[in-house]
Amino acid sequence: MAPLPVADFSLPGPGAFDSHTHMDYAADDSADVNVGGLLDAARSAGISRVVNVGCDVLSSRWSVKTAQEYPEVYAAVAIHPNDVAAAEPDRAAVLAEIESLVSEPRVVAVGETGLDYYRDHSDPGLQRQWFRAHIEIARRLGKPVMIHDREAHDDVLSILEEYAPWPPYSVIFHCFSGDAALAARCAEAGYIMSFAGNVTFKNAQPLRDAAVVAPPELILAETDAPFLTPVPHRGKQNHPALTAYTIRYLAELKDLDLDGFCATLRATGDKVFRW
Repeated sequence: MAPLPVADFSLPGPGAFDSHTHMDYAADDSADVNVGGLLDAARSAGISRVVNVGCDVLSSRWSVKTAQEYPEVYAAVAIHPNDVAAAEPDRAAVLAEIESLVSEPRVVAVGETGLDYYRDHSDPGLQRQWFRAHIEIARRLGKPVMIHDREAHDDVLSILEEYAPWPPYSVIFHCFSGDAALAARCAEAGYIMSFAGNVTFKNAQPLRDAAVVAPPELILAETDAPFLTPVPHRGKQNHPALTAYTIRYLAELKDLDLDGFCATLRATGDKVFRW
């Protein structure tokens, strides 16, 4: 495996955090992941916490176990919409285990769940059923829901509306993928928009327009590592330390003082994840 890119600067102390990452994808076998090394690199860049996110039962278990072992790590657990077809034969047992994991104190969100109409791994109707089931777990246990929304904006918003009113800071659009109009709709509803490294890409003007519209207090930043590595390391493997580039970019894009923006991110994280 090629060496991971390093951050060449650090956020002003006490820094910020990575709201959505998959450290278990950093190696071919999650047992070989150097979690301590990833966290050391993150800390050196001013990233003091990470939320590791499950996409199936195994990665959800790994996320919880890792959060129990490392004080900087928190977990989110769910079945990804692309994986619900594979889980469907054991739906009751799988959802029961997810709910049991959500009840763990180091689990700060139910996710990633939602809808993906870009890929055809799972029938859209089945995805909607599982999305509702995850929402119901989140509402029962008082945890925020972390949403994967790919080319499914209207259906995601419609399903969320079924469960309205939502408590403040309880809906997170992970790797926000909409335009300024969707950002305005999310802002009006009080939904959190988490921006990943693709906001720095040259061809991502609609995403930048969305970030400009999004109120600072409804923004989070993430890596979605190992994917979507921000400029200047695009094309290399992403990891939590590189959230620092996305945070700095968002502050510059929105003409915000970097220290103040990091403080706003920390305050929002406290309200969303209650860590």
